[in-house]
Amino acid sequence: MPMPLDGIKVIDWTIWQQGPVASVMLADLGAEVIKIEDRVAGDPGRGILQMSGLDISERPNFYFEANNRNKKSITLDLKRPEAREVVYKLVAGADVFVQNFRRGVAARLELDYATLSRHNPRLIYASATGYGPEGPESGEPSFDHLGLARSGIMLAAGEPEHPPLPISGGVADQMGAVMLAYGVLAALFARERHGMGQEVDASHLGSMMWLQGLSVSSLLMMGFPIPRMSRARAGNPLWNHYRCGDERWIALSMLQPDRYWADFCDALDRPELAEDERFRDLRARAQNGEACVAILDEIFATRPRDEWLRILREHRGDFIFTVVNALADLPTDPQVLANDYVVDFEHPTHGKTPMLGVPVRLSETPGGIRAPAPEFGQHTEEILLELGYDWDAIGELREKDVI
Repeated sequence: MPMPLDGIKVIDWTIWQQGPVASVMLADLGAEVIKIEDRVAGDPGRGILQMSGLDISERPNFYFEANNRNKKSITLDLKRPEAREVVYKLVAGADVFVQNFRRGVAARLELDYATLSRHNPRLIYASATGYGPEGPESGEPSFDHLGLARSGIMLAAGEPEHPPLPISGGVADQMGAVMLAYGVLAALFARERHGMGQEVDASHLGSMMWLQGLSVSSLLMMGFPIPRMSRARAGNPLWNHYRCGDERWIALSMLQPDRYWADFCDALDRPELAEDERFRDLRARAQNGEACVAILDEIFATRPRDEWLRILREHRGDFIFTVVNALADLPTDPQVLANDYVVDFEHPTHGKTPMLGVPVRLSETPGGIRAPAPEFGQHTEEILLELGYDWDAIGELREKDVI
């Protein structure tokens, strides 16, 4: 079965997460992705779990596997001109070059867009950055935590009185990668239409602002952002989450609450609440939100969540609600499994290994996992042979510590 990016070749000079995830998204869609790693140190993501003190001798390195599946690996000492010549030959036959090094590094190694575009004018040159390509801090380094901090999301998460709250899992890196891959796809399409290569940049700052687009738009157009919401004082108690009797949570999401309120009270076996003057309509419930939420807290605490799910599903009210999952619940969530958001991959070293699936479904040209993350330098000789180097030349490069 064909894949969307069959025939597209990507040269991936990235480390950690933001850059590698952008290229792994292209790889998942069928692109051939060749990962350039430092001849000695490699991508530091290979060692991040050992840095954290975790023993992974019998388990996959989830960080590196997730960020680098479906790729090939070549090791090069890019300080050596012979290594840069290898890159230039790769670029001459490539479509995309992805990098996420601090501004100035690529130019110093003669791997910047100005240099590489001379070898391939149709090249799409994609950079993952912290704060964008312009401005006084465009050259500053950034990691995921700083992307969360600078974008405002740490003061958007949580309750109004909370201090800045980080979000685990590399969310800013992941979002920056999504936007960079989006930009690369747009640039490839533009090249097909108009014939030119170009530079693409996606930053932590810009990507995380886009993630919060509705709140930022409110600030820009109305003069104030959407504020942090207090669960206990929710202005719309039917847009809130509640702890059930078994300590599990349920979330309600009824944006037109007057349409549902009477039926909802009936489903909870508290029809008198629909007649209570404090809660008679949206405005009254907003003015008395704290009292309303307190009552709903008491009601939901009387039954386990599964029972509340059954009651709400079976009622005529056609309510809008779902469970509040912990991350640990996701691998067995029936919707996750039905849509292949988690899939089993037969890893050559670790056997059957659950992995994140491709989140976008294409009916005729789906993406997928074809190969695990590469071993360090696994494809160096294979790639050099494809570029026209013979075994004597490869041996000479190895003797010179180029590869």
